[in-house]
Amino acid sequence: MLDFLGNLKRTHYCGALRASDAGRDATVMGWVHRRRDLGNLLFLDVRDRSGIVQVVFNKETQPEAHAKAEQARSESVVAVEGTVTRREKANPELATGEIDLMATKLHILNNAKTPPFPIEDEISASEETRLRYRYLDLRRPRPHRNLALRHKILLEMRKVMDEMGFIEVETPMLTRSTPEGARDYLVPSRVHHGKFYALPQSPQIFKQILMIGGLDRYFQIVKCFRDEDLRADRQPEFTQLDVEMSFPRQEDIFSVIENVMVRACAVAGIEVHAPFPHMLYKDAIRKYGSDKPDMRFGMELHEVTDCFPAEARQKLQIGGSVFALAAPGAASYSRKQLDEVPEKAKGLGARGVYFVKVAAEGITSTVEKLIGAENVKKLAEACGAKTGDLVVAVSAKEEIKGAEAAALVAGQLRLQLGEALGQIDKTQWKFLWLTGFPLFEWSETDKTWVSAQHPFTGIVDEDLEKLETAPWEVRSKGYDLVLNGVELGSGSIRIHRQDIQERLFKALGLTEEQLRRRFGFFLDALTYGTPPHGGIALGLDRVTMLLAGEKSIREVIAFAKTTAAVDLMAESPSEVDPSQLDDLGISVKPYVLQSECGCGGRWRVFSERMSQGAQQSPGAATCPESPQYFLPLVGISNEGRWWVEHLDAGSRDWKRVLER
Repeated sequence: MLDFLGNLKRTHYCGALRASDAGRDATVMGWVHRRRDLGNLLFLDVRDRSGIVQVVFNKETQPEAHAKAEQARSESVVAVEGTVTRREKANPELATGEIDLMATKLHILNNAKTPPFPIEDEISASEETRLRYRYLDLRRPRPHRNLALRHKILLEMRKVMDEMGFIEVETPMLTRSTPEGARDYLVPSRVHHGKFYALPQSPQIFKQILMIGGLDRYFQIVKCFRDEDLRADRQPEFTQLDVEMSFPRQEDIFSVIENVMVRACAVAGIEVHAPFPHMLYKDAIRKYGSDKPDMRFGMELHEVTDCFPAEARQKLQIGGSVFALAAPGAASYSRKQLDEVPEKAKGLGARGVYFVKVAAEGITSTVEKLIGAENVKKLAEACGAKTGDLVVAVSAKEEIKGAEAAALVAGQLRLQLGEALGQIDKTQWKFLWLTGFPLFEWSETDKTWVSAQHPFTGIVDEDLEKLETAPWEVRSKGYDLVLNGVELGSGSIRIHRQDIQERLFKALGLTEEQLRRRFGFFLDALTYGTPPHGGIALGLDRVTMLLAGEKSIREVIAFAKTTAAVDLMAESPSEVDPSQLDDLGISVKPYVLQSECGCGGRWRVFSERMSQGAQQSPGAATCPESPQYFLPLVGISNEGRWWVEHLDAGSRDWKRVLER
């Protein structure tokens, strides 16, 4: 029979009891972590968010409590009253290992089913299982530590922003749809039929309006939403530290964020020092093949195109540049290991991979016959290769207008080889500011230069004259903050002058009608004396992930979604009641699946709902022209309406052959 909590009050957290508490009475509450029955003595390890304490039930001195403890099982919710005593032999594995709690009374407050995985720090359960049973996963010490660290980081950030004179202002969650690089999550309005709100991808326009409104220094820890294509390191909703300042120089914004990050790192027990180093975007691409270079190791890239004569380039089908790096100690790679490098590189977009092995007995290369011994030596020297090193040179399969395609491929290879060769010093914390980004990038789809950043990003003053004539040479006043090869955030000095903003919009090919529809209220605000301003947004999920030593942002988010943007615990997204759609005046288009029929005709399947998992299929549709052909209705759900149509190969008429 279960007990009531009543007026019983917890006096100590389980993990807080120490030897100095010996002799004191204590009441702890939590879950039964482990149970060991030795006859006269029964031990319960009781766990709460602070840790574990061993509780001892003695049958001879406390028979009633002992009998009650025999009923307790793993993950039962209990309250224990007792006296703290010193252990004869301490357990160094536990923070509370010097003491026991000698129980005088046990209250069993709730029972529990057997969990699908043990509540331990390290478990073998899949991430899907953990997310489905997140309420159990959160009981583990590791999620506790991560969420506690996240809380401390956010609290410290708020403190330091307040100390620097920033005001936290909340901006709307329901706003209008504006193009910011990803799809919006749309919210239909019941009151305003046919109109939609959008969840903010960022508070970009609102924080700029706050500067126009004279707030001067704004910040916000804010939720943002982006309906992006699925990626392992993305969540549809994420948290960022959003910052905007009036009348700033670029270095002023850098100083603010460096102060924030130094303090945030200190909370995690990590010592870093400001100012952080700077690097131009073009140098990062050419030296590291990345716009977020990991500075914890060397293996810099070098352009070695001139080591490949024209005839060799033609035979090797090299259309652009060739970039190379020296992999320390990799000259001893086996044939199998060497074969794996081109395989990986081609998967990254390489056309060719060329080796130069620097051994004690001399320098050899896979392309020596094509480029000559002198160029092989020159290539090794260009990369600063030492005895025992392997020089890896790559060319790109496809050239990218306005970019160094081979460098980008070599940059990804650098990371893989650096990890494999143990070159990355995991004890280091290397911050880097990247500046000098191009304002435009080439779009293969549109066959034109398009904005690489949001259209309010400032333009380097001396590049303004190139805006209409040479947009590919125009640099932005944008900047990124990178830590250990991970982009933490982006920002820029904004355009505050109306004449420059109009020139940029014109260069982007935006019409007056498009501008009014997308940014109308903001464009009006710009005409009322906009101060120079700039800001940045830091991804707090990524910041916490790195400082917690995790590899996935899902480990530092309380209720994360899968890479397919699904909340397995809450079973979200989900269908809604048809009456809710009726209130909004919305109908859901049926899925349309098409395929060829063996008779020469075509199948067309319409379904209101698709099945998920192992749901039973409605069966199959038989061809009306030739019964030997049929269409299995895989993925069609019986929970909604569906129908099947067949196109006759001769008459070219569609005929409905099956429906529900």
